[in-house]
Amino acid sequence: MSITKLTSAFPHRLRRVHPGEVGDEQAGQSNRTWLLAVSIISVQIGAGYAGRLMDDIGPAGVVMLRQGLSAIVLLAVTRPTLRGRSRAQWHTIVAFGVILAVMNLSFYAAVDRLPLGVAVTIELLGPLGLAAALSRRAVEFVWVGVAVVGVVMLGEGEGRLDPLGIVFVLVAALCWAAYIMVSRRAGQQSSGADTLALAMSIAALIAAPLGLRAGTALLDLHVLLLGAVVALLAGLVPFSVELVALRSVPPRVFGVLMSMSPVVATLSGFVLLDERLTAMQITGMGVVIAASMATVLSTRSPVAATPECEPAFD
Repeated sequence: MSITKLTSAFPHRLRRVHPGEVGDEQAGQSNRTWLLAVSIISVQIGAGYAGRLMDDIGPAGVVMLRQGLSAIVLLAVTRPTLRGRSRAQWHTIVAFGVILAVMNLSFYAAVDRLPLGVAVTIELLGPLGLAAALSRRAVEFVWVGVAVVGVVMLGEGEGRLDPLGIVFVLVAALCWAAYIMVSRRAGQQSSGADTLALAMSIAALIAAPLGLRAGTALLDLHVLLLGAVVALLAGLVPFSVELVALRSVPPRVFGVLMSMSPVVATLSGFVLLDERLTAMQITGMGVVIAASMATVLSTRSPVAATPECEPAFD
C-alpha cells in the first residue's frame, strides 16, 4: 500500500471521467493543488508560532490552546449530536481524541527540543513505516531504510540532537501512523467534521491537566491571541482547505506535497525561530524527502479515473 493512500485519511473511490470533462477536471485539480500547498504552508507557519508560544506556556499549554480553540469553533459550526451513535463509533471517537492528544503533545515537546525542520522530517517515518508494513512490495521497505539513513544523517555534524526530543518525535511518528488508520475508520462511520469536533474536544481535555500547569500565563492577552493564531493556522485553515481540495486532488499529488513539508518547516523555523541547520542535516532531510517522494511516485493510478478523496483530519 502506498503512502499516498495512507495520507488521505479516508478511503477513496473511483468514478468515470467522460472525455468532455477531462479539461475541466484537470483545471479544477490544479486549482485545488494550490489549496493543498496553502494548507501545508499554513500548518508549518502555525508550528513556527507555536514554537514562540512555548516560551510562555510550554508545549502542553500550546496543545491545549490549539486543540481547545479549534474544538470550540468546530463544535459551534458542526453542532454534533451525542445521541444516536453506536458503541463502535464512540470507541473510534475516543481513540481518535487520545491519538490526537498524544501526537500533538509529543510533537510539540519534540519541537521544544529540536529544530522544527528536523522534527517534521523524522515524523515522516510514521506514514512511511505504515506504508511499508501494509505493503507486499519489498521496494517500500527499501525506501524506509533509505529514510532511516537520512534521519541518522540529521544527527551528525555540528550540534548533536537532543535524545529526548528524538524520542518524542518518534512517538509522534507512531501516533501519525495510528492517526491515519483511526481516521480512515472514522471516515467510514461518519461524515467527518462532527467526529473531528468531538475528537478535538477529547484531545483538549486530555492536554488540559498538563497545559493548565502554565497557570496565569494562559490568561495573558498576548498568549491568547498567539494561541488563536496557532489554532487558526495549524488547525482550522488546513481542515477547511482540505475539506474542499481533497475531494478531487489525487492522493499521489497530496503525497508529493506532504513529502515537501520538511522544507516548509525548515523555512518556518529559520524565519520565526531563528533555527539554522548544518549542511549534513540538510542533506539528511533531502534523503528522507527523496525516499518519501519515491514511495509516493511508485504508486500506479488507474487510467481514466479520478480519486475522490474525503478530507483528512488535521
